[in-house]
Amino acid sequence: MAASALLWRRLLQVLPRPGLVALLGRFSERWFQGRERGKRSSWLLLAPLLTQSVPQITVQKSPPCCLCPEDVHRFQWIGNLVPEFGISGSQVRVLSSPMDFYDVMKTQIKLAKRRVVLASLYLGTGPLEQALVDSIQESLESSRLSSLRVSILLDFTRGSRGKKNSRTMLLPLLQKFTGQVRVSLFHTPNLRGLLRHLLPERFNETIGLQHIKVYVFDDNVVLSGANLSDSYFTNRQDRYIWLQGCPELADFFTELVEAVGDVSLQLQPDDTVLVKEGMLHPYHGDKGKYCKAAKKRIMEVVNSFKARQYQQHTVVFHTEDQEADPKPYHSESERATIDTWIYPLLQMKPFGIEIDELVTETLLTEAERGSTVHLSTGYFNLTQTYWALLLDTRSSYRILLASPEVNGFFGAKGVAGAIPAAYVHIAHQFHNEVCRKGQQERICLQEYYRSNWTFHAKGAEPAFQ
Repeated sequence: MAASALLWRRLLQVLPRPGLVALLGRFSERWFQGRERGKRSSWLLLAPLLTQSVPQITVQKSPPCCLCPEDVHRFQWIGNLVPEFGISGSQVRVLSSPMDFYDVMKTQIKLAKRRVVLASLYLGTGPLEQALVDSIQESLESSRLSSLRVSILLDFTRGSRGKKNSRTMLLPLLQKFTGQVRVSLFHTPNLRGLLRHLLPERFNETIGLQHIKVYVFDDNVVLSGANLSDSYFTNRQDRYIWLQGCPELADFFTELVEAVGDVSLQLQPDDTVLVKEGMLHPYHGDKGKYCKAAKKRIMEVVNSFKARQYQQHTVVFHTEDQEADPKPYHSESERATIDTWIYPLLQMKPFGIEIDELVTETLLTEAERGSTVHLSTGYFNLTQTYWALLLDTRSSYRILLASPEVNGFFGAKGVAGAIPAAYVHIAHQFHNEVCRKGQQERICLQEYYRSNWTFHAKGAEPAFQ
């Protein structure tokens, strides 16, 4: 491992900074169409490790409702940024294993009558993934009056890797159920021009990806970090939260995926892609205009749900006309059982959407002495802001990392094989700083290890006093 760490230090000294990526991206792709380039560099696989921290942003809160009790819970302020969804804890089930996740996915697909919405980085090409596709086909075939609709959102570059890929797996569904199935492939606006022509498969994925992982089946929702691939169904540990009977939340994620799908490329039955009518192209034309239009479309969903919830709140608590529109999602008896609040946080940096970043920074800043924050990540690479917050705030931190052996890049060929050592080096730097400041009792780093498994769980659990 010492040799690997030394290799990483040498790589860090010689690799270009990400500014070169932006510079290359500005060149017009027209200069390089049809040309074969020479030897291609593989340093860009490490680009995510070299990115700079993002600037802090501020949001002005809207005034509280003077007729309602304040401080119902300490996270209520997040509702100023995104819609809030109240449910009963009895509707929440935490799945513990990849096999449980896979079984729930297959079962829910078969039971769905109105909608199946799948948002993931990619769909694998093995027998387990094929069984999922077959389940979708069976549900579509058995759906009476063609009422079932299927919407799938994947990343363009990852979903197009190789001859057999996510696209080819889904083509039979598009060809047989054209009016019922939609497949959208998000293409980052940062991969354009010269850069798009120079970077080969795998390396082009380092520039930017669609990373939403949410799965909707009628009114049930599975939130996870797991992709639709065999390792995530067998021996790659992640987190999986199954929310049952949540129509409002299911509607929100359905509309969110549809909005991201609208600004993505649309897969056609002949394996070509088209831009949705009325939308801008993600890598042809003006990047700024595309990003502005994409942000507007996505934030329309967030803002419309916030406005709808405000109207429902007004109808329920501030008017005597219980027949007024919009009708609330929850009856009075259901509202009495609400004890769990869900705030979907968005982070889409190319579009200037940085809600997740703002909330995370605020939570870390508000952490008080005596509180404990549990953090989990498969890839330890803190931004400068998070680094400083962990070292300077007063709460305790328990950080669970992937050991090098359970990193997904462990044992990979070429420069990719150095990535686990790079994360170890970053963790060592952070731990050395913890020790230098005498914070060993307050900040604890632990490594997840399980033979023949990999680790992909990411999340934060603040336990405030």
